[in-house]
Amino acid sequence: MSKPIVAIVGRPNVGKSTFFNRLIGERRAIIEDEPGTTRDRLYGESFWNGREFTVVDTAGLLFEAEDLDLPEGEMNRRTREQARLAIDEADAIIFVVDGREGLTAADAEVGEILRPMAKHVVLAVNKCDSVERQLDAVEFYALNLGEPVAMSAFHGLGTGDVLDRVVAIFPESEIEEEDERHLRIAIIGRPNVGKSSLLNKLIGQERSVVSKVPGTTRDAIDTTIMVNGEPVTLIDTAGIRRSGRIEQGVEKYSVLRALRAIERCDVALLLIDAIEGVTAQDTHIAGMILEAKKGVAILVNKWDAIEKDNQTYYEFEDRVREAFKFIDFAPLLFISALDGQRTGRIIDLAREIQDQRQKRVPTGELNGFLRQAVLDQPPMAIKKGAHLRLYYAVQPQIEPPVFLFFANDGLLVHWSYARYLENRLRERYGFGGTPIVIVFRTRERKEEKESRP
Repeated sequence: MSKPIVAIVGRPNVGKSTFFNRLIGERRAIIEDEPGTTRDRLYGESFWNGREFTVVDTAGLLFEAEDLDLPEGEMNRRTREQARLAIDEADAIIFVVDGREGLTAADAEVGEILRPMAKHVVLAVNKCDSVERQLDAVEFYALNLGEPVAMSAFHGLGTGDVLDRVVAIFPESEIEEEDERHLRIAIIGRPNVGKSSLLNKLIGQERSVVSKVPGTTRDAIDTTIMVNGEPVTLIDTAGIRRSGRIEQGVEKYSVLRALRAIERCDVALLLIDAIEGVTAQDTHIAGMILEAKKGVAILVNKWDAIEKDNQTYYEFEDRVREAFKFIDFAPLLFISALDGQRTGRIIDLAREIQDQRQKRVPTGELNGFLRQAVLDQPPMAIKKGAHLRLYYAVQPQIEPPVFLFFANDGLLVHWSYARYLENRLRERYGFGGTPIVIVFRTRERKEEKESRP
């Protein structure tokens, strides 16, 4: 199950970005008194009452052509379209209003947008930093969007009450039945690198729009196919651009859908354009896949359009490997979605990666591996002169593989030793195409255990 999405909406300058920053625990959104400061969609991760969710800060809904030099009709259309896109994508809405200014016509306009939509809305009355303003919050009952919750995003007052309402809206977490589980592959990349063309080639029919116009695919499109009698779900996504080039409206929220697709998949196919070569945005997308701990393969598309000699393949491979050295475990495949070159190997490659993600090393064998690794290279401590010992290891989790190494002091282990152990694990057991998580823990002393009641 992907994380629920919560969108923060409202007119400009009511404190949406302040509230967003408080929820994600960092100052990411720009905060100014000037209305309309938030131009691009911002997203972050938050946690409350045992539930993780993605929170989205949206631009203020302007109902007058006050800036951007746009005609009033065009301004209204864009802001309303943006609001509907945010609402459509979200599982819950936090509608923020200003308790100092009281109910305004602009608030009523936003309410008109929210009421007809079948979405759960929590009405948060911000800037209620006094008892008097908290009492005055009742005037927002007039919006007919349920009980107003008084809060102060700046001081943190009442924000927990808002989140209690939001989390209560989320559906119960569901665990997929084992017999219903099957491989999910997301096709990820910048706009116009051939994602939809690849999807159409893999499924053998025109199910996605193929166009040379970047951003044609706005939603993540799931297509389930049968391969050798087993179901495989292919997720086509909108292209991900640099944040500074993300336009108002449709494309902004397509980025969030692409990120959700990464969360939902088992293996991400990262497409890059052989003609343009590796860009900074390609490596940024790879970083998002790595952060999500998903399996990954790098597909160099449009390889048929490259003039080649005996060294072209090796030189291009070296450049790609250098650019993606932080995911050096990812297999590399040169393809052409247009003529089908090597596309028949993609599903099998994704299945191999998923098999590696599900690989489990028996505890006895893992500890034999650890003894030999320590013998070949004793562990390094970050504190000079400290004595560091590794005792034993277990693998408590798969998808991705997680390894726990117990030491006399887990905080002393140098990061380079974690890299050494990861390299040794890959040399012996493979784990191609999947991240490996290595955690060091401090083993409790025997006398500490015995002293407990």
